[in-house]
Amino acid sequence: MKVALQFAMPFEFHALPGAKDLKPFETISGVPFFEAAPGILACAGGVGKVNAAITAEILCQRFGVDLILNAGVAGCCTDLPTGSLVLADTLVQHDVDTTAVGDPIGLVSTVNVTEFSAWEPETCLSLLRGQGVDAAKGRVATGDWFAVKGDRARWIVDTFHPLVVEMEACAVAQVCLRNGAKFAALKSVSDHLFADNQTAEYFDFGQAVQHLGKVVLPLAQALSELK
Repeated sequence: MKVALQFAMPFEFHALPGAKDLKPFETISGVPFFEAAPGILACAGGVGKVNAAITAEILCQRFGVDLILNAGVAGCCTDLPTGSLVLADTLVQHDVDTTAVGDPIGLVSTVNVTEFSAWEPETCLSLLRGQGVDAAKGRVATGDWFAVKGDRARWIVDTFHPLVVEMEACAVAQVCLRNGAKFAALKSVSDHLFADNQTAEYFDFGQAVQHLGKVVLPLAQALSELK
């Protein structure tokens, strides 16, 4: 399979071994694209659902990837330690709400689903375990809001029951669905939504990024070797 690694922020991409020394082979719509390893594309497309969707569409349409592996840090809704890895099995968009016209909460129009499925999470977990890496499996909730402690965060947790919350993954999943591409997401816990020191946690997420950087490229390479 032709696999692409899609990050949101450059510091997430730069956690890959040797990434800071790479030169982009092409820049499209302001997004530089790199070859992180032979046959493995990588990019940091920007924060939020629109940036994520633009970048994913380029990966699908311009570069014809078979699978996008979205990777990055995320806020945790439980007590998983900082740096814990979470592999998505399902994904939702918590900021989509057309209930006023009779739709269920979280319904994404055009594709008309409330829940997106990641590609073969058990296969991805097996590949991670083959590297001696453990990861939790669970739901990722995406939205254009940096989730912080409060009523809104509690509503997201009570309504969608995610393990982590972030700002890109489900947008990439939506683009992959429409393009017939496979999608996977691996997130590293950077902070905890209901912790009193959440802000301090987020700005001290070196551990989360370093752990992710060591794991995600070998996973992409293992995926690329699958038929």
